[in-house]
Amino acid sequence: MDDGVLIVTAVPAEADAVRAGLVGDAVTVEPVGVGPAAAAAGTARLIALAEAAGRPYRAVLSAGIGGGFPGLAPVGSIVVATRSVAADLGAESPDGFLTLDELGFGATSAPADPALLEILRSGLPHAVTGAVLTLGTVTGTTATTLALLARHPDAVAEAMEGYGVAVAAAGAGLPFAELRAVSNPIGPRDRSAWRIGDAFAALTAAATVLGKELAG
Repeated sequence: MDDGVLIVTAVPAEADAVRAGLVGDAVTVEPVGVGPAAAAAGTARLIALAEAAGRPYRAVLSAGIGGGFPGLAPVGSIVVATRSVAADLGAESPDGFLTLDELGFGATSAPADPALLEILRSGLPHAVTGAVLTLGTVTGTTATTLALLARHPDAVAEAMEGYGVAVAAAGAGLPFAELRAVSNPIGPRDRSAWRIGDAFAALTAAATVLGKELAG
């Protein structure tokens, strides 16, 4: 028996925003914790529990709010990830940051499943598309912002869970995608510029559309 799609968020407030836009029970929404480690562990647990219950998921999405790179993903916009990148997984060196790929220890980029990506793009034609960076530390300076864009020119947003969810989905052989609503511009930390309410509203609106698409 197929239990449909699993959408994981970091915190309960994000899960509530997604659920507010959904109708029916074809999509399951659960918060799994903040950061890539909690996201990977929590997602893997939910997948395993569903499989043990005989109701395996057919796809996994990471969803929630995040930061948008200025000029690329404005506050209040929806971002659909073409890939989720573990942007701070690697090593520093005198010549600059070395990714896990460059060190020869594995991959730091998880491409979105093509079929899921097409569903998200079709259902949300006005969404910004590009790489979403997964970071253990939220960016708070201009220097870090510029450094991240230099390493990942296709990046449009950042969050803290996408890559972790992608790893769990890949381990279970499930297609993966990531969706973000932009709550703040990436750069010097300024809480007065955050619009979390607007981001939650955008997340609910997106879920209203996607619930119908994903139920098919």
